[in-house]
Amino acid sequence: QVQLVESGGGLVQPGGSLRLSCAASGNIFRMYDMGWYRQAPGKQRELVGSVTSGGTTTYADLVKGRFTISRDNAKNTVYLQMNSLKPEDTAVYYCNAEVGVSRLNVLTFWGQGSQVTVSS
Repeated sequence: QVQLVESGGGLVQPGGSLRLSCAASGNIFRMYDMGWYRQAPGKQRELVGSVTSGGTTTYADLVKGRFTISRDNAKNTVYLQMNSLKPEDTAVYYCNAEVGVSRLNVLTFWGQGSQVTVSS
């Protein structure tokens, strides 16, 4: 009913930048909070940051000042701009969205994951 498609992952050198995109499509009546998570091998999935429908952002301490989350409500898309990347940022990044699929039913959806590798 709702699909979140991510793009923009890849290999980047330390200190470099990448921008991830996550576009939602399908049975969307309303978009609520959207966010980004990441999971490194052998570790728990952790919240990177989130953005409310009104544009208010929250970031994990480890990425604050380096990463920026934004959204384009007209495109049902959330972005993650990653600057000053470090090897420890290497992970699979997942977008997340709370979507109203009808007037009263709100569900959580996940993107397929994007590999981000920071290495020289």
